[in-house]
Amino acid sequence: MPKAINPKKSAAPTKAPAAVKSAKKITNSKNKKEGISGKKIYVLDTSVLLHDHNCINSFEEHLVAIPITVLEELDKFKVGNDTKNFEARECIRIIDRLSSNHTLQEWIPLENSQGGRLKIILNSSEDPNKNAETIFEVRKNDHKILNAAIQLQIEEPTARVVMVTKDINLRLKAKALDLPAEDYKTGKVKDAMMMYSGRTTIENIDGEYIRKLYQEGRSEELQVLGKEKYNNHFYILKNCTSSALAYYDSKVQEIHRVDKGYAYGIKPKNAEQAFALHAVLNPAIKLVTISGVAGTGKTLLALAGSLEQKNNYDQLILARPIVPLSNKEIGYLPGDAEEKINPYMQPLWDNLSFIKNQFGEHEKKRKAIDEMQAQGKITICPLAFIRGRSLSNCIFIIDEAQNLTPHEVKTIITRAGDNTKVILTGDVRQIDTPYLDEHSNGMSYVIERLKGEGLYCHVTLEKGERSELANLANEML
Repeated sequence: MPKAINPKKSAAPTKAPAAVKSAKKITNSKNKKEGISGKKIYVLDTSVLLHDHNCINSFEEHLVAIPITVLEELDKFKVGNDTKNFEARECIRIIDRLSSNHTLQEWIPLENSQGGRLKIILNSSEDPNKNAETIFEVRKNDHKILNAAIQLQIEEPTARVVMVTKDINLRLKAKALDLPAEDYKTGKVKDAMMMYSGRTTIENIDGEYIRKLYQEGRSEELQVLGKEKYNNHFYILKNCTSSALAYYDSKVQEIHRVDKGYAYGIKPKNAEQAFALHAVLNPAIKLVTISGVAGTGKTLLALAGSLEQKNNYDQLILARPIVPLSNKEIGYLPGDAEEKINPYMQPLWDNLSFIKNQFGEHEKKRKAIDEMQAQGKITICPLAFIRGRSLSNCIFIIDEAQNLTPHEVKTIITRAGDNTKVILTGDVRQIDTPYLDEHSNGMSYVIERLKGEGLYCHVTLEKGERSELANLANEML
């Protein structure tokens, strides 16, 4: 009887293990030479580069890898006037400048002077068990980017490879393939729930102090505010029988009383609204942010306060980010730029009409609004056209500012010329753009970074004043 053949003994010896060992030796030797061993390698998605063109310099001493598919996507975004087009162009220029004396297949030094380096990686995955295009059964750029990061994991086994993207679903896909993934954290607010509100309530204030504040309108006795005091901060001072609204001005080291006065026919209905209107009317404050849920009066107060100061400025400019519904982009609408943008500006016009309706048809203040519109002193401005302009002697109101990136907000504020006031309104918890959230949007960024600055003031509105139905929807739905 023939002997049974042992397949393990008779099979030809495979060279794969030796090849793998050889490859690992080469890789480890290369890693030691390049100083990669033990470091983090951050693989950046296109969404990160379009969010912040200088993001590659934000990773300190770590390595930054960009999949070649991302370069192709940047090429598609480089033409246009939107912020994402500007970001794409700037990012391409930065990479071109960095690679002037190098190829992008080697780790090249970054400009952050902390030892970080950059490399372009190719889209392939030698591990069939982690090939995104095979697993998800779709050939798309996101899966090519995932494959590039997975291949980097294989090539650099001693480094920790991390996918960085603003796309939540891409992060989930990466984690499903055992690839660590995280959001781009630069510019993010740590805890949006604990965000600066711009106001504080202080109980058990001496009644005599409140009486004097009403009589004199100001006080130099600051001990009631405690040790931690923010400039341009508002206070509700209370005791059992009386209360007062107050404002702290660090320039003169005084507390000022805040009144609930009218502004172009609009009177604040609560303490928060009084604070917001005070900030808008204060000529020393050049940047105001007003946040709050729908119906709290953010836009109405900004418009009313701006109209009240119409004699101090040449123009009132209104704008809001265009976030189209049902993918119907602005280009599909008929007419010129102003006609295209008008439907998106309707909430601003609605508030303006409400203010006009506070006055009779023949009253002076109503006619003044009509004249300002006719003369172009009240105008709308697409944010896409703001870059490069210098806005002087005007009030610039940006509604729904939570839909802007930190860089977009910076671009807007840096357009401010002499005697210009910028007012940002919005709800930081109601984000309509896919790559922003309450921690990373431009409005949250401004509130966190500028609180206490002499030219800046913020107020959070919490009590809805639109209607009982609107309040019910905010609370229960």
